[in-house]
Amino acid sequence: MQIRITTLSENTANYGFLAEWGLSILVEADGLNILVDTGLSSTAAHNARVLGIDLSAIDKIVLSHGHIDHTGGLRDILKLMNKKEVEIIAHPALWGSKYTRRDQQAREHNIGIPFPQKELESLGARFDLTAEPVHISEHTLTTGEIPLVSEYEKVEDNLFVKERGLLRQDPLADDLALVIDADFGLVVILGCAHRGMVNTLRHAQKLTGKKLVYAAIGGAHLIRASEQRIEKTVRELKDMDIRKLGVSHCTGFPAQARLFQEFGKAFFLNNAGTRIVLP
Repeated sequence: MQIRITTLSENTANYGFLAEWGLSILVEADGLNILVDTGLSSTAAHNARVLGIDLSAIDKIVLSHGHIDHTGGLRDILKLMNKKEVEIIAHPALWGSKYTRRDQQAREHNIGIPFPQKELESLGARFDLTAEPVHISEHTLTTGEIPLVSEYEKVEDNLFVKERGLLRQDPLADDLALVIDADFGLVVILGCAHRGMVNTLRHAQKLTGKKLVYAAIGGAHLIRASEQRIEKTVRELKDMDIRKLGVSHCTGFPAQARLFQEFGKAFFLNNAGTRIVLP
């Protein structure tokens, strides 16, 4: 099986592309075009045009979670699909009223999906919301809800959901990833890995019964991680014998530097405009 991965939106960009905080990755595998996340606003659609990618050819959309920097470009994407009906796979907690507090600020900021569900449905969206893994094709599936197994990976305490006017910590149950079960190993496309990069990859191994994670690509959410957590993550990733590690978005510079130091040529910064073919 050959897999083509194109990053349409990310915090940084290759020459000729637009950068924006967020993430959107197009995966061509197993005869399908699957878009994982849609970025913060219009950059995914813009960069797709630069690359000559016809977004109306998208077969499925997977939303890794309900934060605006992964869903804010959805309306523009749907408009470019010309009201073609498209299945959007996500967790039921996707539509939670999501907030954050930044840098110890008292006031919370709304970071949930910025569009009403009915508006998106009028543009062709058909939401398939489930906590269970979804088998998109013979070799492609979503993780569904990711168990919190490792003792050192925690959801950040500055993320909340608002219920009846009150904030409570968001467990990010909607955090999920896309897994391609290829003959050469697992390829895992991460959104933000809020529930832990290692938890996500271990869950992919459990779902498929395969140990080798050939590639992990996307956000690793180590941006606020302690040095101890980064070192434990490095050790676990080494144990998986990863051949390609392309990090993006919420990974953070200290973690990126440490991962490059450890993985060398297997490591790359997965910027907007990056296109790779696996294996």
